[in-house]
Amino acid sequence: MPALFPVGKKVVYPTHGVARVEAIEEKVVSGERQDFYVLRMLGNGMTVLVPTRKAQQVRLREVIRRTEVPKVMAILRRNDLEICPSWNRRYKDHQERIKSGSLYEVALVLRKLVLLQKDRCLSFGEKKMLETVRQLLVSEISHAAGIDEGEVGRMVDRTITAA
Repeated sequence: MPALFPVGKKVVYPTHGVARVEAIEEKVVSGERQDFYVLRMLGNGMTVLVPTRKAQQVRLREVIRRTEVPKVMAILRRNDLEICPSWNRRYKDHQERIKSGSLYEVALVLRKLVLLQKDRCLSFGEKKMLETVRQLLVSEISHAAGIDEGEVGRMVDRTITAA
C-alpha cells in the first residue's frame, strides 16, 4: 500500500501539532511487519512513530491550505457561541474537539475559552487548554501561510480582542 504522506510532507498530528514526515520505516512489532511514519514534531523536535495503516484512525492530516486561514480567523471573531455552564462537560467537549484533528474545531475551542475568560476566571485546566489550543492554531497557520509564528500570534490576538 503506498504511503498517504510522502517523506518531507508537513502533517498535523492532533493534540501535538505540525510535524514533518522524516521517513517511512518498516519495523517488526509482535512478530508482524508494519510500516511507520517517523514524524518530527516541528514545535519541540520530538519524534513520533505512527503506523501508516493507523494514520486515518489517529486523524493524521495535511496542514490546512493558505486559502482556509480566513475561515479559521472568522471562527475567532464569533460571539454567538453557547458555552456549557458545567465545567466537566465543557472540558470534555473541548477535549473531543481538539482530538478531532480539525483546526476549525481547535479555533472554536479557543474562541469559547476566550469568551468564557471575559466572563469569569478560568480554571487552571482551562487556562492550560487555552495556551495549548492557541499554540496549535498559531503553529498551523504559520506553516500554512508561510508567516512567522510571532506575527501569526499577534494576528490571532488582534482578531480575538477586536471581536
